[in-house]
Amino acid sequence: MMRLRTKRKTGRLVLVMLMLLAIMASSVPPTNADHGDAPTPGQDQATAIGDIYFFLDPNDNSRVIIASDVHGFIVPSQNANLGFFDPNVRFHYLIENTGDARADLFIDVTFTRQTSRTTPQTATIAFSTGQSFTAPTTVSRSATDFTTLTGPTDTVPAPPQVVTTDSTTGVKFFAGLVDDPFFFDIPSELCYRNSRIAGTTPPRGTPANPDPTSINPKCFDRKRDSFAGYNILMVALSVPRALLVGNTGATSLGCSVAMQRRSPVAFAKDGTTIGFGRYLTIDRMGIPAVNTLFIRPLQLKDAYARADPIDDANGKFAGEIVAALQGLQTDQTSIGILAAVAVSKGDMLRLNLNLPNTGQQGGTNPEAAFPNGRRPVDDALDTIITLINSRQPVRPNGEVDGVNANDVLFQNAFPFFAPSNMPFGVSAGAEDRTRN
Repeated sequence: MMRLRTKRKTGRLVLVMLMLLAIMASSVPPTNADHGDAPTPGQDQATAIGDIYFFLDPNDNSRVIIASDVHGFIVPSQNANLGFFDPNVRFHYLIENTGDARADLFIDVTFTRQTSRTTPQTATIAFSTGQSFTAPTTVSRSATDFTTLTGPTDTVPAPPQVVTTDSTTGVKFFAGLVDDPFFFDIPSELCYRNSRIAGTTPPRGTPANPDPTSINPKCFDRKRDSFAGYNILMVALSVPRALLVGNTGATSLGCSVAMQRRSPVAFAKDGTTIGFGRYLTIDRMGIPAVNTLFIRPLQLKDAYARADPIDDANGKFAGEIVAALQGLQTDQTSIGILAAVAVSKGDMLRLNLNLPNTGQQGGTNPEAAFPNGRRPVDDALDTIITLINSRQPVRPNGEVDGVNANDVLFQNAFPFFAPSNMPFGVSAGAEDRTRN
């Protein structure tokens, strides 16, 4: 698929490095992006987080956008079959407004059972303050829509995105299938990561012998977006910042999301739920790629996914994260930055409320970019990989994987994420818009 937008990287990564250094000095860490990072969420796609986003609405900086998605890699031909939310799963958003790793507020989002492919589910949005409201989801279009096509056309349009505004809290809400907003080249990153690890071969627990000649930036010559053309289930909220700050006077906020499943659950013969236990965390996310890149033993990845920011701040995974970075030939300065970001105040996004966010597609001004929260356009993984490369450009042109923007444009207003990709129509033939 043709790239619809490009970003200039020259000078941008330098700015981001300076921001990360400032964050470390002030003990305020930043954000996360994962797809399939741990075994259990990988087997339970309704809980498998793709990404979390946290940013000021560029159209109204008095509002904070909180969004996260699950169940990635939904092909358009399966939109109707897979484009609904599990009624036994809860989106559990943790909001911190006092400067530590302990959540001060919670926002929970749950859904009713799907009753037909054409009827919205009902979402319940509940705040730890006791306030709550309900809203319909956006229904995914069915393949039967194509039976009405009579002439040459590429596709039928995606369904309009349904946004509900609660009159009491002022919160706006959207839930439904969208184009997967993450843009990155997975095979290239795996190739590059393995080339870095190849230069540190001693047994675990013994000093590494870095071999910089093993590092192969040519792995990134593919320049293919692994997520182009796929859909994902998104929940997005636009929340008045006053509701999140309360009476604390906070000028910054932290946010992460935990995907939780009721356990155990008992079903009747018709599939309805007749009994259930408490919610247990299956996956969680805050800072990009921590579990994916820095938690190495497979059995530890589930433990990390089920932990919380307080565990991070208590150092539960600190040794593993540092050891992984050493194995990637990262220098001590960058190890210090990344360890502080992922550990000191927990795996949470951090957003400066006094730093304006402006521009199209959810905001584009560099000074408000990741690690100041995370916007749809922010190329967060390029920043992380540059830090792994000891803050040096991975490639001479300043790019990392060469996938510098989403395959389709984001929207300029809430919910900002692009509508779902639709199956090709009668004239599209064998054209393939994915970039695997």
